[in-house]
Amino acid sequence: MAPVNVVIVGAGIAGLVIAHSLLQGVPDAKIVLVNPSQTFYWNIASPRILAKPKAFKPEQYLLPIKEAFAQYSTNAFEFVAGTATAINVAAKTVAITLNGSGESKDLSYDHLVIASGSTNPSATGAVTGTSIPFKPSNRDDIKQIVEAAQQQIANAKEIVIGGAGPVGVELAGELAESLGSKATVTLISSADRVLPMIKPSASAVGAKKLQEKNVKIITSAKVTGADASTDGTKSWTVTLDNGKKLSADVYIPTTGAIPNSSFIPAEFLDSNGWVKVDKELRVQSSGGSALPIYAVGDINTNNMRLSFKATEQARVAVANIKADILGKGERKSFDQGDSVMMMVPVGEAGGTGQLFGMTPFSFMVKMVKGKDYFVSKAPQYLAGKA
Repeated sequence: MAPVNVVIVGAGIAGLVIAHSLLQGVPDAKIVLVNPSQTFYWNIASPRILAKPKAFKPEQYLLPIKEAFAQYSTNAFEFVAGTATAINVAAKTVAITLNGSGESKDLSYDHLVIASGSTNPSATGAVTGTSIPFKPSNRDDIKQIVEAAQQQIANAKEIVIGGAGPVGVELAGELAESLGSKATVTLISSADRVLPMIKPSASAVGAKKLQEKNVKIITSAKVTGADASTDGTKSWTVTLDNGKKLSADVYIPTTGAIPNSSFIPAEFLDSNGWVKVDKELRVQSSGGSALPIYAVGDINTNNMRLSFKATEQARVAVANIKADILGKGERKSFDQGDSVMMMVPVGEAGGTGQLFGMTPFSFMVKMVKGKDYFVSKAPQYLAGKA
């Protein structure tokens, strides 16, 4: 009997969990994992990685993907280093441009998982021309990008951060600790406070901790432009919607999510480019019929784009794909809910957040996330044991 071909596009947290789970739970499946980078980047720790180059060794947050699948036979698993460029639904193939050679290859699938994730303007460098990698680069060059960003930040005297969500607040705290009096750090929030997605009392804790580190906070202001200087100094003028202009050696936007969906048929996407899925995370055809295609993690229309939500989605998709292949087993549904759960370190000493409607003690944030941004757990995620 020929193996069932499952192609997974994307080796982030969701894709890794699905690949390992199917390899261990469906004996007759051939899993093909496609990713543009051969390295798994633990971007959860990116605020500290970028602000404090000596905090972690590169091998702690840049891990080789293939090594995590060495225990599986070549008949059961294949890793393809390349970029997905198109999906042919009728032929059930995915077109891949291979790294290095640039050659195109069509992968046939019986079941397809789209786990290509998202990026943001900072990672793409769309605003400033320089990548600050809070997300993978979608190329096989993340080590060089990280090092270049670290160097640029270390040399800055004035840093402006656009966006006061978790990444912006975490980065501001880490930079203030790392650079100290050598640089000024300014954090801009379009809302009337930092961390507007959590309750005001928890937000106030974050603001106080930032101010204790001499971070300048500007609220109720949006960045409307970032213009490079023309005098050869490589500086920036950041313009706010209130007319205020700020000078910066480095401007870092931390807002906005961009779906990695350029290869996905338009009929599967909403108006913003996210993949439309049903409660089972299955993609629907334009006629409404179910397809053997699932979209999991950041790429779909569930808008809580958090690592633990990606893991939850992966488990739902695994159960349903197993049921598809084996013709038996309980099907599962995903409901992201509306409760906010997050911990936001503000430097190494503590932080704030929201858990089950409560603000965690600062020392809890330090012990749970602030000590290492879960870098010690990265190998577990790579091994699909999240």
